[in-house]
Amino acid sequence: MSTSPSSVLLAEVVRSDWVEGRHRGSAVVLGADGSVEREWGDPGAPVFPRSANKPFQAAGVLSAGLRLGGRRLALGAASHSGEPFHLELVERMLAEYGLAEEQLGCPPDLPLDAEEAERFLAAGRTRSRIAMNCSGKHTAMLAVCAERGWPTEGYLAPDHPLQRGIRATLESAAQEPVAHTGVDGCGAPLLAVSLTGLARAFRTLATADAGTPEGRVADAMRAHPEYVAGTRRHDTWLMRELPGAVSKMGAEGVQGFALPDGRALAFKVDDGAARALGPVLVSLLRGVGVSGEVLERVERQPVFGGGGTVGEVRAVV
Repeated sequence: MSTSPSSVLLAEVVRSDWVEGRHRGSAVVLGADGSVEREWGDPGAPVFPRSANKPFQAAGVLSAGLRLGGRRLALGAASHSGEPFHLELVERMLAEYGLAEEQLGCPPDLPLDAEEAERFLAAGRTRSRIAMNCSGKHTAMLAVCAERGWPTEGYLAPDHPLQRGIRATLESAAQEPVAHTGVDGCGAPLLAVSLTGLARAFRTLATADAGTPEGRVADAMRAHPEYVAGTRRHDTWLMRELPGAVSKMGAEGVQGFALPDGRALAFKVDDGAARALGPVLVSLLRGVGVSGEVLERVERQPVFGGGGTVGEVRAVV
């Protein structure tokens, strides 16, 4: 995505007391009543939320009739790190629904987490569909197709009944129509909404009644955040340590977050730099009154030189 002329400076990269890089983008914060409290850049412009859409894909799977909960549902909303417990549960779910790895529409990949990828290769393993960070989502999608008698071949086509239902789920939560449909990195339909719409969708997720599809997804994410991300990921830390929070990042510098009182936010870094996510997210959270030791861990994004820390990525929004 090219830098929008209406985007603003969100973060800067400081090395040896010298600003060597800058990250621009757009952001929006909603108050507890759902109204726009603050905005930066152009949060009304459509973006691809990438994996920040996954909780709503999982809610769409539930709306289609899949009986799923707990760790399995959290994994269905995940960009998992590829830790052993992630891969074991994907394998177990495939077996439970009589599915094979070859049916997963996501491409073969290494674990998302760099440490896990090194261990994976050191064990003599090669890229696999199960190791791909979206494998839990794809397993849930295939499972509901198997249960409903829908075709499992072609389950990623935008006109497949499952994908039509997922689109309706996202549009309802975001309170706006999908602006464009593309193809995500995992092969699933990628649905564009505005950042304001994404923040509204996360607010819907965080405030949903427990028995609704959105409420069930939120409850699973909160109860099992390590299955949504991994043990070394900021989404996990935030959902574990901020009561009632729901948090999900997406590739290309996207983040959605909401609290159970209705406060919500979303932002996108134009150049897609993941290193800016933590500092910008923490700056926005502090701006709405959130505090806690976990914010320091999420915010910390050191810049290294010569084997030591010589700077940081810091938010300016």
